[in-house]
Amino acid sequence: MAQPLTPARTDYGMLSNRTRMRMVERLRQSGVKDERVLAALYEVPRHLFVDQALATRAYDDVSLPIGHGQTISQPLTVARMTELLFAGRQSGKILEIGTGCGYQTAVLLKMGAEVYSIERVAALLDTARQNLRAARLVQARLVHGDGHFGLPEAAPFDGIIMTAAAKALPDALVAQLAPGGRLIMPIGDTEQHLWLIENTSQGMHKTRLDPVKFVPLLPGRS
Repeated sequence: MAQPLTPARTDYGMLSNRTRMRMVERLRQSGVKDERVLAALYEVPRHLFVDQALATRAYDDVSLPIGHGQTISQPLTVARMTELLFAGRQSGKILEIGTGCGYQTAVLLKMGAEVYSIERVAALLDTARQNLRAARLVQARLVHGDGHFGLPEAAPFDGIIMTAAAKALPDALVAQLAPGGRLIMPIGDTEQHLWLIENTSQGMHKTRLDPVKFVPLLPGRS
């Protein structure tokens, strides 16, 4: 699990600790308060999860293309969603919908979570495996599948995080939340918002949050 910020113990080479610390300070100034989340983003070598030609922009607060019409989310979005998922609680068992390049997966692992992650594009899943191996983070269970259906064989989950926008809330994912569990995801088409769904003793509590822009959640596998 990520600890409060200290100088990195591992030198990943091409980008300095100072560059990563500047990223973290920007996140803090933007309102991210959970030191566990800030430490996790500091510790994950984001430049290993982007194309080498874009590595010099890895710690800028921007989304970047990763191929197959997908992007790696900007650090602020990753930090914000992670903070909402873990606010006031320990990590637990987490389902990620949309592995992509594996960056959000790596942050979840640094938070100490038991991570299951689904990706519909087989080539991206292979890339994520390579990236996570390069970052020495290989504990996640990666699955080639359709995120609309979640992963019922591994449910229930303490948290579910989706990194693509669904047009509506998938019932299958709600059903896989453990009591007290949280689902954080973007919903919408031309206009998208982040939503937090909590499985409370009084039922499902839904909260609309920030406007966002994500790639759409597509059906099937490729």
